[in-house]
Amino acid sequence: MYNDVKKILEKYGQTHLLKYYNELSSENQVKLLNQINSIDFSLLSLLDNKEHKVEKGKLEPLGALTINEIEQKKDEFLAAGLDAIRKGKVGAVLLAGGQGTRLGFDKPKGMLNVGITKTLYLFECLINNIMAVVKQADAWIPLFIMTSEKNNDDTVNFFEENNYFGYNKDYVSFFIQEMAPCVDYNKKIFLEAKDRVASSPNGNGGWFSSLKKAGLSDKIERDGIEWLNVFAVDNVLQKIADPCFIGAVIATGSQSGAKVVSKAAPDEKVGVLCLEDGRPSIVEYYEMTEEMTTLRDESGRLAYNYGVILNYLFRVDSLEDSVGKTLPVHVVEKKIPYIDENGSYIKPEKPNGYKFETLVLDMVHMQDNCLSYEVVRNKEFAPIKNKTGVDSLESARELMKENGIEL
Repeated sequence: MYNDVKKILEKYGQTHLLKYYNELSSENQVKLLNQINSIDFSLLSLLDNKEHKVEKGKLEPLGALTINEIEQKKDEFLAAGLDAIRKGKVGAVLLAGGQGTRLGFDKPKGMLNVGITKTLYLFECLINNIMAVVKQADAWIPLFIMTSEKNNDDTVNFFEENNYFGYNKDYVSFFIQEMAPCVDYNKKIFLEAKDRVASSPNGNGGWFSSLKKAGLSDKIERDGIEWLNVFAVDNVLQKIADPCFIGAVIATGSQSGAKVVSKAAPDEKVGVLCLEDGRPSIVEYYEMTEEMTTLRDESGRLAYNYGVILNYLFRVDSLEDSVGKTLPVHVVEKKIPYIDENGSYIKPEKPNGYKFETLVLDMVHMQDNCLSYEVVRNKEFAPIKNKTGVDSLESARELMKENGIEL
């Protein structure tokens, strides 16, 4: 096995990964060789072209089912959604592979305490949100939680220690996100320890392939789950497996759905749901031209008005159809801890290399259509991405108080 791995490393100019091999125990030697064997070295070729942005096709605005329109059909949508939940056709997928590093919290992000006078964890808030629907439907909703190699044990133990925050653990499944190597500016893969290659989760776009790899798609098929509501760990107010949202997607015959909010300002830093060559697509705020940012429709409203909040509904059969189709891989500059030539562990203070990520927003473009479903911003959008300021723990706490959540 050693010779095979060495040949691969020689081919890609990465033999430095075996620098400390002879210092390792036989068990750690095997672990390192297995990890190197699992690396997709073809990712390195993307660095030759990292400045090249994937060209977008013809972009056009996409309207939304507005809050008022949803209110008018609320009874119809609610009935359809609750019926699907009660028949076991709906599952939820929590994307929880990240750490709380940007918040100065070196544990899984969901373990963050958002309370002030009492302990209230981010994971607990999300379970409370889905529990509201469980009670409304009088039916448990299968919950699939994506972790990463780095935080899986902490996350699973945390749920067990807290009795799943009252959720029925028979309906909870954990699966681990696939990893991608971290590289320096010279295309050399970092070591994060003498026996371990530096790697990071491969972005939230890999959730369905990771779920399949864990064997959970068989369970989904066996249990008759037809819809999966995918949501991010950091939006503390979002409704999960929202029956009205599910019902609207079903009633309109849509293949997928995305919860959106009206932009707070033309230049707000959110991805916008639109059409690209006639298919649903999400254009990031930094990809938008000045003209797109300020364009207004006949009513005077922003044409590219609806920002996504990373809460999507996908049909399982369309996800299965998209397996094997390649998602774009994004090269992202990051601060990557590593061991230097002397074997010393270094935690950089500024970006020193690249990570490779796929994004769930690129999955939307693989769908034939996507219902843009508007929600009330201050009732469903309180992301915790920063320590202070915009989209921070501070701003989320204010919105939680506004919504009557005791902190």
